[in-house]
Amino acid sequence: MSLYKHILVAIDLSDEADDVLEKARFLAETNGARLTLVHVVEPLSVAYGSDIPLDLTTLQDEITQQARDRISSLAENIHLDKGQQHVVYGRPEREVHRIAEESDVDLIVVGSHGRHGLALILGSTSTSILHGACCDVLAVRVGKKKNNNHH
Repeated sequence: MSLYKHILVAIDLSDEADDVLEKARFLAETNGARLTLVHVVEPLSVAYGSDIPLDLTTLQDEITQQARDRISSLAENIHLDKGQQHVVYGRPEREVHRIAEESDVDLIVVGSHGRHGLALILGSTSTSILHGACCDVLAVRVGKKKNNNHH
């Protein structure tokens, strides 16, 4: 029996994204589940608009394009096709929830930078994703020293 049928992995563009993706890919394989990848580009703060003599939309487009390139190379590493990757624009938790609901996702995987216990998912994007999620959420611990290789 497979626990999950459709896994959504929400990643940022940090180096740890690979670890999160790898774990999500393994879970998808083990469960015979579909895997969908999402990255949310957050809007540049409008507050800077008046101070900086530059067109923010151009900058925003560049950021979005860089995100697309990075996401597509991450997806390529694990053989995910274009239809399974989304780069969307907005508030991360809102967009992740929207895609999860629209796509009948039953597990959301996010990376979490953490310290101890629950502190690792408090006050961050992963917490926001946890609240109001329509399905299970797995916070993958990232950013810790890789000196203990216990599995």
